[in-house]
Amino acid sequence: MERKIDKFLEKWQNDIIRKPLILYGPKQVGKSYSALKFGKTNYKNTIYFNTSNNKPLEELFKKEKSTERIILNLSLLSGETILPGDTLIIFDNVDSVEIVKGLKLFGSEHSKYHIIAITSRRENLNVFKGEELQFKSMNAMDFEEFLWSHNEKALSELIRESFTKHKTCPFHKLALELFQEYLMTGGLPEVVSANLQGKSEQEIDIIKQKILEVYEKELFSCKNLIDIPRGLEVIESLPEQLKKDNKKFQYGVIGTGRRAKEYESTINFLVNNQIVYRSYKVKTIKSPLSSCRQKDSFKLYLPDDGLLFSMLHVTSKQLLSDEKVKEILYENSIAKALAEAGYALYYYQSEGKAEVNFVIQNRMGKIIPIELITKADSKAKSLSVFMKKFTVTEAYRVTENNFATKKGVRYIPIYAMFCLNDNRM
Repeated sequence: MERKIDKFLEKWQNDIIRKPLILYGPKQVGKSYSALKFGKTNYKNTIYFNTSNNKPLEELFKKEKSTERIILNLSLLSGETILPGDTLIIFDNVDSVEIVKGLKLFGSEHSKYHIIAITSRRENLNVFKGEELQFKSMNAMDFEEFLWSHNEKALSELIRESFTKHKTCPFHKLALELFQEYLMTGGLPEVVSANLQGKSEQEIDIIKQKILEVYEKELFSCKNLIDIPRGLEVIESLPEQLKKDNKKFQYGVIGTGRRAKEYESTINFLVNNQIVYRSYKVKTIKSPLSSCRQKDSFKLYLPDDGLLFSMLHVTSKQLLSDEKVKEILYENSIAKALAEAGYALYYYQSEGKAEVNFVIQNRMGKIIPIELITKADSKAKSLSVFMKKFTVTEAYRVTENNFATKKGVRYIPIYAMFCLNDNRM
């Protein structure tokens, strides 16, 4: 399956000042597969090291401080010759500072060796950071990649063209149908592959349950053992949190007497490692938006719509007919698309009942409100109230309808959220 990371890796390979690459993102999104496929396609040979509990490898990097000595010993460990420019070296499951220190040596001297290190622990980047390395995030497949996997690349290009030129999409109905299939499947490659093979909903659900177990095992990396069961409680509570009319995260949903202080470090761990996304409440709007956030008021979303679909215990028929189910999955999908485009997430709520689902700030400093409208709340006026109260020059309503512009507001079909990124805004 074609992934957006493929073109990035090609550019990285040919970069004159190429540095060792740290490829990071949640487990099961296809990082290792993409790196290995890239190596097979673009190099004479690829050498792969799993760094988990790999004592000989860690000792090597502790001992050797010369890139040539490191390469010689890596050749001995792998039993293969490492050729400058023709061999791709992959270090998977990187969690060792010693190994990263060794990789930095290659970045400091503009080495001819091509190295990719893979980690699922985004919080490690604070320790790994340094100008000797290059960093790139990778997430589950977005809807555009899902379309590519279903041989619908022409449709994805039409959606982008409609977004850019502010015109209706001629295949709107087909795009919406495929997007609803994407919501049920999600963007994790193993699940998408099962969908393409025609597996049943039940078979696909079993795969998703196994992936959820992998995510839950990530919690065993928590420094405080007490945080492990609390992390599970937070994740398991998310469907009920998102079913509420007020989707603000409430500790009472987890259990009676639960307090914010008990869960603070757990939630920070989940957010820092992209196991959940967090959107903070803002009651006023000014730049930067981060100065307006209320740290105790936030919503949490899952990084994959297909996992949320399974956790809601609903069927495909319910997605098509139940407006509440649609609202939950649509809002989660918007949060995922925005977070993975690099936006910090915020939502606006006034002293009254007015609420705008998302407020983002792009790289140019422009603040943009985004309101989700479903059939159940088709007469919602929160965005209009927001625009009157605050001076904004651009606003979006996300709906099931085709592209349109009305009274200064751009209407965006829910399937076109992948178009909203800083490169095009």
